[in-house]
Amino acid sequence: MGELLRHAVQFKKKEIINILIKQGIYKKDNKHLYELTLSELENEYKVYLNTSQKDDHVLKIN
Repeated sequence: MGELLRHAVQFKKKEIINILIKQGIYKKDNKHLYELTLSELENEYKVYLNTSQKDDHVLKIN
């Protein structure tokens, strides 16, 4: 069960990182995205969504 959860977390992190990179976000507070936890990445994505009112076609993460 632990391996399945670890795989799911890594998959979700990659998914969010790819979305943020496509939007030109590469770092947060001098840390590369791959160094952030899943929670930190999700928070950064939420910040991006809140500040990105210009595009109504933003990808949603399930």
